[in-house]
Amino acid sequence: MQIEEVLGSKARLKILKILFQVGELNISEIARRLGANHKTTVTHLKILENEGILQHKTFGRVRIYRFNESSRKARAVKNFIEIWETTEKR
Repeated sequence: MQIEEVLGSKARLKILKILFQVGELNISEIARRLGANHKTTVTHLKILENEGILQHKTFGRVRIYRFNESSRKARAVKNFIEIWETTEKR
C-alpha cells in the first residue's frame, strides 16, 4: 500500500495521533476518542497493523493497540507527529 493510501485517511491519522499521545488503548476506547463505530475503527486499525505501523496484544477478547516500536515506518510516523505537534505549539 502506498503512503498516501495509508496516511491519506483523516481517521487513520487521528488514530495515530491518539496512540502517540496515550501510548496504547483498546479498540472501544480508540473508537470513542475517534468518534467512529467499532467496525470502522477495526478496519482502520487492521490497515495500520498490516503496514507494520501498529501492533496489538490480546487479553481474552480485548485487543490493545500501540505503535510497533520495531518498525521503521512506525518510528518515522512517530517522529513526524512529534515534530508536527512541537511546531504547532510554538
